[in-house]
Amino acid sequence: MTKSIWKVDAVHSEISFSVKHMMISRAKGTFNDFDGTIEADLDALTNAKIELTVDVNSIDTRNKDRDDHLRSADFFDTEKFPKATFVSKEINKKSETNYGVVGDLTLRGTTKPITVAVELGGQSKDPMSGNMVAGFNGETSISRKDFGLTWNQTLETGGVLVGDEVKLSFAIEAHKQG
Repeated sequence: MTKSIWKVDAVHSEISFSVKHMMISRAKGTFNDFDGTIEADLDALTNAKIELTVDVNSIDTRNKDRDDHLRSADFFDTEKFPKATFVSKEINKKSETNYGVVGDLTLRGTTKPITVAVELGGQSKDPMSGNMVAGFNGETSISRKDFGLTWNQTLETGGVLVGDEVKLSFAIEAHKQG
């Protein structure tokens, strides 16, 4: 079969993260502005190409002061590095609907390979537009220090304010083009 272009529908998709806060709980947030394309034959996803771009300024943790701090040079430094990107390099089939997607994540000017566990949720015809729509869900964990996100504060009770491991997850709805 031939590959089709699938465009990420940000309105029906979500990219979120969580990180340990004060060693006892998790701070969570989302990125509200992103886009991407998937060039794929859904019956042969190991040959797909995935590209995703996130506007890091769109970070939303439901706290303006924290979001502003995350945009600052202490963390994402969005004036210098306004975008994060992911580009797939290799896709390995794990089961009928599960894949390991290896690709390059670029964040804060640093590019590192990561592996994302991805599940193909299926496909359906959109009753409004008549277009085919596919769903993808996934998650991975990264070390924020690997990407130059090293700011932290020591707690008087021991430990640190912000954990190193960041859990990333997404639910993507993509619309077939053409």
